[in-house]
Parts: sequence; C-alpha cells; structure tokens
Amino acid sequence: MVYSKSHTKQKEAGQVAKTEFKTIAQNKKAYHDYFVEETLEAGIELCGTEVKSLRQGRCNLKDAWCSVVDGEMLLNGCHISPYEQGNIFNRDPIRVRRLLMHKREIMRLFGLSKTVGYSLIPLSVYFKGSRVKVQVGLCKGKKLYDKRADMAARDAQRDIQRALKEKNR
Repeated sequence: MVYSKSHTKQKEAGQVAKTEFKTIAQNKKAYHDYFVEETLEAGIELCGTEVKSLRQGRCNLKDAWCSVVDGEMLLNGCHISPYEQGNIFNRDPIRVRRLLMHKREIMRLFGLSKTVGYSLIPLSVYFKGSRVKVQVGLCKGKKLYDKRADMAARDAQRDIQRALKEKNR
C-alpha cells in the first residue's frame, strides 16, 4: 500500500502528540522546603471522574507526600477536586492513591527515604500523552538558613539581570 506524504506527516504528528507533556499541577512549596536530590516518574491509579477533573486542572499538591506501605508506594494528601458532572461516581478528594512503579525502584526509594532527613515528595502531576504521571522527588529538608541563602542568591541574580538590562538600553 502506498501512502501519500500528507498521510505520513499526520502519522508522524500523531506519534509526537503521544509523548507531549501537559503540566497539571506543580508543588512549588517542595522546592522551597526541600533540596531535591533525585526525581523519578511514576504512574498513578485513578478512577474516571478523577481523570476528567485533572483534565480541567483541578489538582493541589501543596501538602502531599509519598509513603511506602507493604511494598506499594502511596500518594497521600493530594487533593483532586470532585468532577462537577460526576455525581455518584466521584471519590473522596483526598483519598490515598497508589503510585505505579517497579518493585525494585520502590524498595530502593524506601531504603533511601529511611535515611535521616529524606522524604518522598510529589513534585508535579502531568499528562504524558493520554496517561497521568507523577514526578516523585527524593528530598532532603532545608534548614531556615538554607532558605535564607536561596532567597539571597535569587535576589542577587535578579539584581544582576536588572543591571544587564539597564546597561543594554
């Protein structure tokens, strides 16, 4: 069967769309409160109305964290608002949701998270093609002086950018 050029372009465009990322929510507070040592991607187990609510961008990761229980990684404290047309099919907005990762990765993260000062924190929720993914970070807590140093560095960088902008005018 012979395909025209337009057909192959559509097929190629369809393949590109599958790997497209669309961010739903980010946990900006995590970058303020923690040093992110390592990040991993995990799938998430959802019901249908939760996916529809995520497509509307109704997700909050502000107070969310991950835990490992019986060899399964769970997402706690993530608020996915109920879907407006979901009626009886809506689930509890802050229910515990299972994250989908390989057992070996879960056990490695569990061992690292038991180290003093390390936590598993969800950093972002996004669509990868048609699937919902969660970016989980292995994070170490910041002290107050670390936060102050980060703020000072950010302010200094902003001042440098302003000075360069003024010089180029």
